Amino acid sequence: MLVSLALLLLGALAAVLTPRLMARARWPEREPVVALWVWQCAVAGVLVSFALSMTFSAAAAWQAVRGHVFAPAPRAVVEAYALGGHGSWSAAMAVLLALGGVWSAVMLTREIRRARVRRRTRRAELLVRAPLLPGEEAGSARLVVLEGDRPDAWWLPGAAPQLVITTTALRRLKGRQLDAVLAHEQGHAKARHDWLLHCSGALASGFPQVPVFAAFRDEMHRLVELAADDVASKRFGRLTIALALVELNEDRGVFGPCPTPGAQLPMRVNRLLTPADRLTTGRRLRLTAAAALVPVVPLLIAFLPGLSALR
Repeated sequence: MLVSLALLLLGALAAVLTPRLMARARWPEREPVVALWVWQCAVAGVLVSFALSMTFSAAAAWQAVRGHVFAPAPRAVVEAYALGGHGSWSAAMAVLLALGGVWSAVMLTREIRRARVRRRTRRAELLVRAPLLPGEEAGSARLVVLEGDRPDAWWLPGAAPQLVITTTALRRLKGRQLDAVLAHEQGHAKARHDWLLHCSGALASGFPQVPVFAAFRDEMHRLVELAADDVASKRFGRLTIALALVELNEDRGVFGPCPTPGAQLPMRVNRLLTPADRLTTGRRLRLTAAAALVPVVPLLIAFLPGLSALR
């Protein structure tokens, strides 16, 4: 029972502290890929803590579960976890955590289904606005050009991903700016940022009161754009992608004094035009390694009593 409580408290502590620590940090904008990794590891640590707490609580509450969890373990290992007593509390904790896991799966399933519906709808709209030529197969073109009065470009994920760009955007983007926009969108596709957005959105929708999940969703939306900006800037230069962002969005009011839904665009442009120094390789490696240890901590807590009993 003590192990279950320790894991539950560890998960709750990580869920509360992670958003605060990341909000105070100044390096994520300089290293968005590392920040994405840190966030994923932190959320994984929270989920692993809760899953292990549920497992040990169920083992303490029901003999049948205990038999499956500790089937190959010696008697000394089972006794080291002190699973006897607190049966009602253990059962209640296990049921609550199991319901949380089921709800998370339901939310993720709903998020994926909604994304598929949106993709099908957008692909149907594309076929209406850009009908197939005789002999052309749906999804065979990687680039689709649409007639449009607004400059726009977006990546349509799926089994046959496509980049969609409007004719106004083609007229506005000069020189290598179009190539930079293509590289930006391909950066999203190559890193499968859509899956990060699905998972973070599902957790935030299912548990809106949990700070780490709400912050995870918001930061994923911000960091994936910064990471894609960096992919494009490495190939075509920071000024090129910054000018492309301005050309695509200057008519939407995002650079005016009043805040808009695209308020992060000015920050992205400023970041590209006035880049801060990257972290040293050593610090990036230390952050990556430290983040990778976060999901390992609950595993150590879970296995420590059993390993100690075998000594």
